[in-house]
Amino acid sequence: MSKTIPIVAAATVQGDTSSSVRAAGGDGVGCHAGAEQMLAAAKAAGKSETLERYARDYPVAPSTGPHDQPQSMCPAFGALRVGLRMRRTATILSGSACCVYGLTFTSHFYGARRSVGYVPFNSETLVTGKLFEDIREAVHKEADPERYDAIVVINLCVPTASGVPLQILPKDINGVRIIGIDVPGFGVPTHAEAKDVLAGAMLRYARAEVEAGPVQAPRTGASGKPTITLLGEMFPADPVIIGRMLEPMGLAAGPVVPTREWRELYAALDCAAVAAIHPFYTASIREFDAAGRAVVGSAPVGHDGTEAWLQAIGSAVNVPQAKIDAVKNMMLPAIRGALAKAPIKGRITLSGYEGSELLVGRLLVESGADLRYVGTACPRTAWSDADREWLESRGVHVQFRASLEQDLAAMHEWTPDLAIGTTPVVQAAKERCIPALYFTNLISARPLMGPAGAGSLGTVINAAIGTKARFDEMKAFFGDTGAGHAAGVWEASNGVPRDRPEFKADTRRQVQKMLKKRKAEEMI
Repeated sequence: MSKTIPIVAAATVQGDTSSSVRAAGGDGVGCHAGAEQMLAAAKAAGKSETLERYARDYPVAPSTGPHDQPQSMCPAFGALRVGLRMRRTATILSGSACCVYGLTFTSHFYGARRSVGYVPFNSETLVTGKLFEDIREAVHKEADPERYDAIVVINLCVPTASGVPLQILPKDINGVRIIGIDVPGFGVPTHAEAKDVLAGAMLRYARAEVEAGPVQAPRTGASGKPTITLLGEMFPADPVIIGRMLEPMGLAAGPVVPTREWRELYAALDCAAVAAIHPFYTASIREFDAAGRAVVGSAPVGHDGTEAWLQAIGSAVNVPQAKIDAVKNMMLPAIRGALAKAPIKGRITLSGYEGSELLVGRLLVESGADLRYVGTACPRTAWSDADREWLESRGVHVQFRASLEQDLAAMHEWTPDLAIGTTPVVQAAKERCIPALYFTNLISARPLMGPAGAGSLGTVINAAIGTKARFDEMKAFFGDTGAGHAAGVWEASNGVPRDRPEFKADTRRQVQKMLKKRKAEEMI
């Protein structure tokens, strides 16, 4: 067991943490504080380098008000999900109890079936630095090489703002790797990008191990062919489908990053090229660049996407053109036929936060849909440009870092036959009698690649569009019941609640008066 490092030693690494810790924990700047206050506290605590890297990797739009950052679930869920899906990997959270409860609830809702470690704190342990010592003790207790290859420790908002220095934890304990990362909601915009934060940190660690000497082979053994690493979570059938398309070119599908096991990281790095299926994994791509691996954007979706992707992959790894053409001649007619069998007729708006929205948009357009808008919570990158250009050339508006308000505005403007989006978008659409589908559970949870993907959307999309008459019938029956001032639970014997606009006006005047008073106080 390595020597205990007192928190004062962290100041030499992290800067003077005492004042920022008091500000973040003991002086009222906690979970309830605004993002700007939390960000300032974190920088004062020595987290500037980490936060500046996040700002470069995951840029947000210039500030336009309260919604310049996409509304998403807690970003840390993305990193938590990656750790919980890996074999022989433990995850420990450091954050406010309410945040940890929400994250663990969500993780078990998504079927984690694994315990999540938690290091609690209070104002005293945060201010004195004992929280770091508690984390260090917890990691030592968990570091059992018989059970784990790695332990992931995640700082949530308050510990990050307080400068809790996870980077000075031991790099390994008893042969168990220790990965400490900060995933604050004020520094990582979406949970999709938080997956990249952890995947990138693991790749960096694994790359150092590869450079130091021999490492474990994959559980299934090394591939006898050059492999293409697939970057980004996807439907389980898609890697298999991609593998079948690569095989005639003498290639094989490599691991999917984020991986399901530590040793797969070595195989992911030992590839011929990387397919950035999800194009926002900037930290991971940086590690592949450092390993000298070429990165190819987009994915084999639809006819045009598959043709361009096969050409790009083949060119990246010097496959003879004759072999590339042979695969195209085999796959493209099958894809065209699948698209023709399941045509989509109707106007659609599409939005989501998974990162595959542009790929789904391409597939919808090639299926015949009148797609007007694609919104994604993820940022624009060089590896998404091909998909963006293809969609825009067909009249589709592509919105990166889309907010809920932008998604709703698109739906109101285009009045689609079907709205595909996040939960609040689906709710708003159904209130307007517009059929809607939840992107995460009903669209991204099906194959998208190759011939299988080409025929996967038509049935569910057309069935949803066909429910329009049912919505109209329900609306005609229920009318405005439960809407506006009549929302909530009320006794029928008292009659329908009466709208009182004078009360609303009085409340509005009081709020405006309070805001003016606060503004005046700020100027003093």
